[in-house]
Amino acid sequence: MGTAAVAIPFRQFLFRRFVDARARTDEIFQIVRPEALYDRPIPERHRIIFYLGHLEAFDWNLLNDHLFGLKSIDKSFAQLFAFGIDPVGGGLPDDPPSAWPSRSKVERYNRRLRSAIDEQLIKLSFDDPGKPLFRDGFLLQVAIEHRLMHAETLAYMLHQLPLDRKSAHVQGPAPESSHQSPHMVEIPAGTATLGMPFPSQRPGAERFIGGPFGWDNEFPEQCVDVPAFSIDAFPITNREFLEFVRGGGYEHRPFWSDAAWAWKEKAGIRHPQFWRQHGETWFYRAMFAELPLPLDWPAYVSHAEASAYARWAGKELPTEAEWHRAAYGSLDGSERAYPWGAALPAPRHGNFDFERWDPVPIETFRAGLSGFGVAGLLGNGWEWTSTVFAPLPGFQAFSFYPGYSANFFDGQHYVMKGCSARTAACMLRRSFRNWFQPHYPYVYAKFRCVKR
Repeated sequence: MGTAAVAIPFRQFLFRRFVDARARTDEIFQIVRPEALYDRPIPERHRIIFYLGHLEAFDWNLLNDHLFGLKSIDKSFAQLFAFGIDPVGGGLPDDPPSAWPSRSKVERYNRRLRSAIDEQLIKLSFDDPGKPLFRDGFLLQVAIEHRLMHAETLAYMLHQLPLDRKSAHVQGPAPESSHQSPHMVEIPAGTATLGMPFPSQRPGAERFIGGPFGWDNEFPEQCVDVPAFSIDAFPITNREFLEFVRGGGYEHRPFWSDAAWAWKEKAGIRHPQFWRQHGETWFYRAMFAELPLPLDWPAYVSHAEASAYARWAGKELPTEAEWHRAAYGSLDGSERAYPWGAALPAPRHGNFDFERWDPVPIETFRAGLSGFGVAGLLGNGWEWTSTVFAPLPGFQAFSFYPGYSANFFDGQHYVMKGCSARTAACMLRRSFRNWFQPHYPYVYAKFRCVKR
């Protein structure tokens, strides 16, 4: 006999999510062998040790500055671990391992922060008029999603760590392929709704509180008229991208923008970052093994490579609004919460919410089809758009975190939509926007093309 689900108070639910998010990031640090903690798997990023301290320092800095008002536990560590880096224009960090504190010191710092945070959170009320940023647990939701984002970005980083520098995890075999012939789907003209409305008219940060959680770049709602277009029914696969590689796509100058060509030539890039070639045979660098190239998995590439492929194919990358229209629109003119409808995300809908470490064949999740019959829009990899990351009209930055989005409104980052296997389910909401530089090849990002 089944047991009826019991509703729990929102406060208890949110605290449970916070604990679960901590467990998720604790889990990923366990992948790193002790001797690799000071490695830098991605040249543009900090050493792994930074992220071990960053997650706790971010929580402390955010919650203490705006809620607790306590004396700093360690000012030097709070500053050292405050912010990550996203260098643009070729500048790379060059700090040696010796510039960072020992693991034992960082872990001791982390334990002190967690203990202090938990002690204070228990005392706070969600409706204290003197702490408006904690109404509905708002800042706690910020901390939870920030940590879950890092659970994904850390996976990108550790994917590049040599196999012998990490401890293997067991996952079930990927579903078998049933090769689908590439084809396009006609999307009729219609409206795409980007973002979400501000929950209230209160000034400042309180304007974001009182409705579904979102980051500042997700507000306010914007309706866009989208002309008719055609879009690939499935993401581009490794099989299709291999045709581009074998056809000399990386050597043909007209397929690449000036900046992309300069980046590619300087770095000697001739294939996707996730591929390896041994003799005449191609392999795929999965999280915990090297595999024969899975031809029906989506091709993970940079924006520059996706754009070059699209030109080679005589197509283009979709705009953010076109992607929304294909994903959430329907034949009756309504817009859905998710491509498949109103049902909350579940394993049958796609490869997301930490279900796997690697992608699966593109045709696996038929339950995730959009109203127009477009497959794989949520899960198995983010999807590049041609839209430069910029504020929606009426944008207002978070007063407590003004640079979260605004620092990247620089014309050098592109919007990504969808999600990957390592994206938490809470970020599958329609309004969520991700972004990366066009020459960053490490992210779990696939793509599909359009014709107008």
